[in-house]
Parts: sequence; structure tokens; C-alpha cells
Amino acid sequence: MNTAIYETDFYLWTQQQADLLRQGALSALDTEHLIEEVESMGRRDRNALRSYLLNVTMHLLKWRYQPERQGTSWRLSIANGRDQITWQIKDSPSLRPQLAGLLTEIYPSARRKAAGETSLPLTAFPEQCPFTVEEITGDYWPD
Repeated sequence: MNTAIYETDFYLWTQQQADLLRQGALSALDTEHLIEEVESMGRRDRNALRSYLLNVTMHLLKWRYQPERQGTSWRLSIANGRDQITWQIKDSPSLRPQLAGLLTEIYPSARRKAAGETSLPLTAFPEQCPFTVEEITGDYWPD
């Protein structure tokens, strides 16, 4: 299989690989790049989940620590992020057990972003995430 097309026309490459799979022409597949792409798809889903968690966490921090600025846009951003997390987990349930680890991973960034967007000092936000995975993904609203 000529793999140069992978570099020059990715869409065409995907269509050719799909056709080869349908035909059962496994020996003609560009297996090296197929493996890379399948692994990449998993990373993409995980990265999307990480991004949604970060956004919801940051907005929940802002909601809790700057209550005078609570508004529709924050509420909608939190609701949208929660929906995205729900859909991502529905499509890839094996990501659910990774939520706690991802939350630990993203929290420092969410904290920094919340501080930057509120102009509150970083120290105004706890060093450890004050929300559980269930609170972030559920219908919880900080006081």
C-alpha cells in the first residue's frame, strides 16, 4: 500500500482504508498509520473529556467564589459542559473510571483560569478541588 496519500490527502486515505477493510484486504491496509489513528481517536475522546471537565470546574469555581457575578452565561456554560461530559461518557463508558484522575489533572489549570477571569488572587481558590466528580457532572450548584 502506498502510504504517501496519508500525508497528502488524509480524507482519501481514510476512504481507501475503509474500502480495504470492507473487502477484507487486510494485507493491503496501511496498518502503521491505522494503528496511529485508532490510538489518536482514543486520545481525542479523553482530551475532549478533560476539556469539558476543566470548563465546568472553572465555572463552578467562579460561581462559588464570585457570586456577585453569577449570570446566565456561566450557568449555560456549566450546563453545556455537563451535557458534553454526559454524552462523552455515553459514547465511551470506559472513560468514566478516569474522571477522578482527570479532575485531579485539570484542577490546577481550572484554578488558574478562574483566578485570571475573576481577577481574584490564586490563593482565593483552594489548592485541592472542592468539588467531587459527582458534583461537577451532576446538578450541583455551589452556594
